[in-house]
Amino acid sequence: MFSSNRIEFEKSTVTKMVGFYCKKLHHSEGVLCPECAALLEYSHKRLDKCVYQNDKPTCSKCTIHCYKPDKRQQIRAVMRYSQPRMLLRRPDLVILHAIEGLFNKFNKKKASGKRHIYK
Repeated sequence: MFSSNRIEFEKSTVTKMVGFYCKKLHHSEGVLCPECAALLEYSHKRLDKCVYQNDKPTCSKCTIHCYKPDKRQQIRAVMRYSQPRMLLRRPDLVILHAIEGLFNKFNKKKASGKRHIYK
């Protein structure tokens, strides 16, 4: 699929989500407020340092919590606000996110399954 660009896809998705959140709740137009800009920069740095890189699962399925507790709480608030709105404003990203989640789940099951040899 697009797993070779997984980190860039995640960065663009989180950028859109933070933009929706900041525009509506902080009433910013075109430019993020300092708090949201700092959160977005932090998020991009964490994605750059992700141990999974292009094999990264969706954040909700990830076993490693790479955000500091305060930043994790902030990004959760952003996601809680933005995810339902993404369906109306950017359905392409929502569909790709869902497909990628299913694709990763299928590959994980396939890789962990034992091969049976029938005689």
